[in-house]
Amino acid sequence: MDIARQEQIQGKIYTIRNQQVMIDKDLAELYAVETRRLNEQVKRNMEKFPSDFMFELQEDEKNELIAKCDNLQSLKFNPSKVKVFTEQGVYMLATILKSKIATEVNISIMRTFVRLKNQAVPYFDIIKRLEAVEVDNKDTKELLNKVVQVVSNMQNIQNEAKNNTRKIGFINDNKKR
Repeated sequence: MDIARQEQIQGKIYTIRNQQVMIDKDLAELYAVETRRLNEQVKRNMEKFPSDFMFELQEDEKNELIAKCDNLQSLKFNPSKVKVFTEQGVYMLATILKSKIATEVNISIMRTFVRLKNQAVPYFDIIKRLEAVEVDNKDTKELLNKVVQVVSNMQNIQNEAKNNTRKIGFINDNKKR
């Protein structure tokens, strides 16, 4: 049952502004409460939700999310700002939502976030080990650099496929990367 719930939750994790987040509507559904009730509790406890825990989507971000996710069409004509919660924000919700369902759902959400993070660990370890290898031979060094590049690409492909997160958002070209 917990694996099924984690898979359900994984489908509700999106990457927005380079952060994995869950939207208020989906969280309310998981907690079996109305979205406005969840947001009322958040509003009453705003000091617990700094901008790195929760933020509101801009109109263009909301429209892009709706366009990419058929299950979110109900947000199209909703005049309210859509709130999204990072992993830490979801954890903080557990401190203000005290129902048994909220506790069980939060445990599953935390496990899902951890599982998503752990999926990338093997490639990271391989890359670090390959980069640490010291070689005097120029050809061997070039070959190792190519292998590191291939492994990095494999990690990116696996992250896209396994995470099953829907990425939305924009890259500001004016920012230094």
